[in-house]
Amino acid sequence: MSEQLLPIIFKDDHLQILDQRQLPNKIVYNKRKTIEEVFHAIKDMELRGAPLIGITAAYGMYLSVLEFKGDSKALLNQLKDNGDYLVKARPTAVNLAWAIKRMIATAKRNHEKEPEEIKKELLSEAVLINKEDVEICKSIGEKLLTLLKKGNGLLTHCNAGALATYQYGTATAPMYLGHERGWKFKIFTDETRPYNQGARLTAFELSEAGMDVTLICDNMAGVVMSQGKVDAVIVGCDRVASNGDTANKIGTMTLSVLAKEFGIPFYIAAPTPTIDMETPSGKEIPIEERPHEEITTFKGERVAPENISVYNPAFDVSQAENITAIVTEKGIVYPPYKENLAKLMKG
Repeated sequence: MSEQLLPIIFKDDHLQILDQRQLPNKIVYNKRKTIEEVFHAIKDMELRGAPLIGITAAYGMYLSVLEFKGDSKALLNQLKDNGDYLVKARPTAVNLAWAIKRMIATAKRNHEKEPEEIKKELLSEAVLINKEDVEICKSIGEKLLTLLKKGNGLLTHCNAGALATYQYGTATAPMYLGHERGWKFKIFTDETRPYNQGARLTAFELSEAGMDVTLICDNMAGVVMSQGKVDAVIVGCDRVASNGDTANKIGTMTLSVLAKEFGIPFYIAAPTPTIDMETPSGKEIPIEERPHEEITTFKGERVAPENISVYNPAFDVSQAENITAIVTEKGIVYPPYKENLAKLMKG
């Protein structure tokens, strides 16, 4: 992906954040410098995708103390307070809390150093988290390719692409790598109501990359599967529980049930920071609810009756028994997930 379409660009004392709400019609970068600005960039979905949220949080934590004046102990306390604030931006994506904890741990390890030295260590850690994401995504893509064949029909949901990470994406990593190698995948992407990440983002970035991609409505997935056009479903994730239950964008659970019904492999592309061994099952994963207006309006025009009751969960949970494999940068995990995820995370 060219620099023009990088989802974030770090510039010494601020972030340039690609406003994904305006894609594909406009390419606009917003300057974000304060912890409040980073909080709202995440909460208001200027950017989205669990890995990218984690990377942005890491830079945001550094920026939050960049101009702090005080001793090292006070800096650490301020960083903790900033982390407590930032983690509330979006509760489902575990990468947010993971990155914040990692930045605080970095400050703690260096607490005996002068404040300016601690700031340098924080920046180095944020840059490392960013670089690791690229390596993780490419590794996931390589491992997913071993499960696919040239010319396969692939279905994905939401946007787990380069716009949700920093490069390659998670679910789209094998698509990018396969495209580079001439595998000629036939890709279907759900529009992903109500926020249309599939239509606005996945269809946009894959078509821009020159791939064969077809956009379908969410309720067309079953028909496409029944017609034999889908050889594998590949989706990303916002949190994987220790038993393998996986939270992802609303509508993913439906795909997992349909894939099982039609005998189609259902793969989760999961960076290990997204695996939460402290959450026993999907029942304990907090599910964010989004504003009613995402459903009741379209481009500012109301499309539903006034005062209608609305339920708008942003995520759902695919049950472990419907998941064929969870593909991480460290390896491919098959059932039983409780046992095999534990082995992976300890290894």
